Amino acid sequence: MSVDTLWTALADPHRRAIVGLLLTRPRPVGEIVDACGLSQPSTSKHLKVLREAGLVRVRQDAQRRVYALDPAPIAELDAWLAPYRRLWNRSLDTLGRRLDETTDDPGEPSAKD
Repeated sequence: MSVDTLWTALADPHRRAIVGLLLTRPRPVGEIVDACGLSQPSTSKHLKVLREAGLVRVRQDAQRRVYALDPAPIAELDAWLAPYRRLWNRSLDTLGRRLDETTDDPGEPSAKD
């Protein structure tokens, strides 16, 4: 699955809410419907998009369909985000050093004074 497909699937706030629900444990469709406050057909459409993107998998349990999060695509997104995370970490480290320099200047009154 492409990263673009994953981002497209996660672009909708309802689908992100469903992913958030499934983060804690697998859930049957009825429980997802109740938690999201959407109609059953609308929830099913969102689940289909998530399933086609590979973000969730479904299993049949008697008459119920139970959805679970598939961690592999999330790991793929995490790998895609890694360079951006490093960029932000460097920027925040630089900001932290600058703030340390500013607060360590003996000629300046500190916030404690």
